[in-house]
Amino acid sequence: MRKLNLIALDEQPDPIAAYLGVAGWDVHVATSLSAAQQLKRMPQPRALVCLLLMRHAPLAQLAEIEACMRHWRQAEWIAICGAGVMQTAPLRDLLVNYLFDYHTLPVDPDHLVRTAGHAYGRALLRAEQADGTMVSDSLGMVGTSAAIGQLRVHIRKVAATSAPVLIGGESGSGKELAAQAIHRVSVRAGGPFIAVNCGAISPSLAHSELFGHERGSFTGAVGERCGLIEAAHGGTIFLDEIGDLNLDLQTNLLRFLQEKTISRLGSARSLRVDARVVAASHVNLEEAVAAGRFREDLFYRLNVLAVTVPPLRERNGDITMLAEHFFRQCTGDTARRLDGFSQQALAAMMAHDWPGNVRELFNRVQRAVVMTDRRLIAATDLGLAREPAHIQIRLDNARTQAEREAIHLSLQRVGRNVSKAARELGVSRMTLYRLMEKHGIALD
Repeated sequence: MRKLNLIALDEQPDPIAAYLGVAGWDVHVATSLSAAQQLKRMPQPRALVCLLLMRHAPLAQLAEIEACMRHWRQAEWIAICGAGVMQTAPLRDLLVNYLFDYHTLPVDPDHLVRTAGHAYGRALLRAEQADGTMVSDSLGMVGTSAAIGQLRVHIRKVAATSAPVLIGGESGSGKELAAQAIHRVSVRAGGPFIAVNCGAISPSLAHSELFGHERGSFTGAVGERCGLIEAAHGGTIFLDEIGDLNLDLQTNLLRFLQEKTISRLGSARSLRVDARVVAASHVNLEEAVAAGRFREDLFYRLNVLAVTVPPLRERNGDITMLAEHFFRQCTGDTARRLDGFSQQALAAMMAHDWPGNVRELFNRVQRAVVMTDRRLIAATDLGLAREPAHIQIRLDNARTQAEREAIHLSLQRVGRNVSKAARELGVSRMTLYRLMEKHGIALD
C-alpha cells in the first residue's frame, strides 16, 4: 500500500486523513513537528509522499520544517495551507523551491488525491533512478568506462605489494583518490593514510614537517615533534606534487626509501619507520630529471610501480554519472528542491573538454547547486552555455554523443544487464557489445 505521512501544524487532520484513507493510502498522522520525530523512526518505503498541513504561517517553525524535509529527502512534499501563508515571503520560497505541489484551504478531496498519486509516481521514479545508479565500488571510484576499469585493475595489482608507487596524471584527475584506493585495499588498510602536498610546505619548515624535530633544534622548537613520515608508520605516506620538493629534501627522502629510517632535525639517532611511499606528480619527472630539478636516483626509487590516472575527457560515459554523484553530495545537507540536470546541461557537459578534469566538474556542479534558481540545473548554471552562433557541432558527432548517452542510461536503468538493455534499445546483444566497445563503456 502507498504510504503517506500527514504532518498537521495547526489544523485538525482527521477529515483529510479520512479522504486519503478511503482512496487507498496508508496514512500516518503527526499532529506536530515534535510528533513527526516519531514517524522518522518508522521503516520508510522506497517511495514516500509527505503532506504538510498549515492554516497559518508558522515562521517560528521554519527551521524545523526544513529539517523534516532534509530527513525525508526521498519524499515528495505537498502543502495544504491557508491563504495567508501565500502572503509570507519565506513560506512562498518554501513552496516554490521545495514542494512538489500545494493546495489552499478549503481542500478539494479529489484534486488532492490526484496530486498525491502524481507525487507518489514521481517519488517512485526517483527511487528507481537511485537504485539503478552505480555510485562507487570498494575503491571509492565512480564510473564504468574502460579507462576507469583499467585503473581499478592496476590499483588492485599494485596494492598487493609494498613497493613504492608513482602516480601520474593531469591536475584534478583524482591522483589522491587513486592513492587512497591503493591504501584501502592493501594489507596496510588498518594503518594511517597521511597525505602531504609537497608544493604547499614552506621551504624553511619542510624538513621539520616531513621528518620531525627535537626540542631546541631551531628557534621556536619548544618540544619534540613527530614528522609526517613517522606519523604514517604502519600505513601509507602519500607525497603529492613530489616534483616540488627541493633537492636537499629529495636526498633525505631517498635515504628513507633505501634504509627505511629517518633522522629528526637536531637528532643524531635514526628511527626505523615502516611506511609505504605513494607519490604523485602532474609534471613529467623524467623531464625534471633531465633539467636537473629532480634526482635521477630518487626517480627510479619511486618509479617501481607506475599508475596513470586518466583525464576526464578519456572517460567516455562517466561524465553524467560523476555529475549525478556530485549533485547528490552537494544537495545532501539542504532541503531545497532540485531535481537534477536539464538535457541541455547534460549535453553541454558531454561536449566540454574538461581541462580541469574531475575537480573542475565538481566545482561547476557545486556552484550550480548554490546559485541556480531553477528546479533543473541548466548549462548556464554550470558556466557551459555558448552563444548559438559559436556552436559548431558536426552531425556525426552529435549522433555519436546521443548513441553513447542512450546506451549508458539504458544500462543504468536495467542494472547493467546487457540482454535487457539490448531489448530496450532494439538491437541484438552482439550489436550492443560492439557499440559498448566502440564507446568505451565497460560493465565493471
